[in-house]
Amino acid sequence: MPGAAPRRGDGDGSVQVHMDAASRIEGAKVFAVYGKGGIGKSTTSSNLSVAFTRLGQRVLQIGCDPKHDSTFTLTKRLAPTVIDALEAVDFHAEELRAEDFVFEGYGGVLCVEAGGPPAGTGCGGYVVGQTVKLLKEHHLLEETDVVIFDVLGDVVCGGFAAPLLHADRGLIVAANDFDSIFAMNRIVAAIGAKAKNYGVRLGGVIANRSAGTDQIDRYNDATGLRMLAHFPDLDAIRRSRLKKATLFEMEDSPEVEMARAEYLRLAASLWAGVAPIEALPLKDREIFDLLGFD
Repeated sequence: MPGAAPRRGDGDGSVQVHMDAASRIEGAKVFAVYGKGGIGKSTTSSNLSVAFTRLGQRVLQIGCDPKHDSTFTLTKRLAPTVIDALEAVDFHAEELRAEDFVFEGYGGVLCVEAGGPPAGTGCGGYVVGQTVKLLKEHHLLEETDVVIFDVLGDVVCGGFAAPLLHADRGLIVAANDFDSIFAMNRIVAAIGAKAKNYGVRLGGVIANRSAGTDQIDRYNDATGLRMLAHFPDLDAIRRSRLKKATLFEMEDSPEVEMARAEYLRLAASLWAGVAPIEALPLKDREIFDLLGFD
């Protein structure tokens, strides 16, 4: 699902085009998943990764969070990070082997935890960039169909916006509440800003942990955003995390089967290709007026 042709920026256009070409992950459909902290991005990403494998796709999931727990339910452990691997060889990247930082998880999903710099130092963008560079050098992207970046919280400035430089579509996970939607609005703005110079485009919102979607629907109507999928606040999803398991490993029940079917539907939709959206973010005051705040 290639993005639109690279666009020139306001500054040195040739440099901007060169940077964009270097950032592309050729041959794979690449999704960057954002959302308010604690909203369930890692659970969503991991279940979506497995759903893609059930459709016959070869999947790589990259966790971009210092907690390095994105792939926890896939690998059943906190996998060592790229930063851990680099530190072990005194940052001589040429000494690394693929098995030092890539681990196979449930369903055959390849799992990488980028990790992050020590608190208050370094840059998350460097970590993401180094991770993609290593994956390319070890030819691990050549036979990959889908890449999912699971990104730290709703931080969309500086380093943690870096996955947007590699992605075709930015996806947002949000609950049906003011705080989630406020964070989503900032992410919509960030993706729109990156779309001016890179191939990434806004894909839509995945409603999570929400019985209803009326607030999200109101925001979508006001901005032009669209809903891609809806996952209610199910106890089975909470229990799956505690069991270090994806929903596809949980005991069958009506709610589990419903959630699996929604993940499979979402994966099929994303694989077929969702048209890009040019949603217009609201000003902060407009969100308060639209949704209210208690």
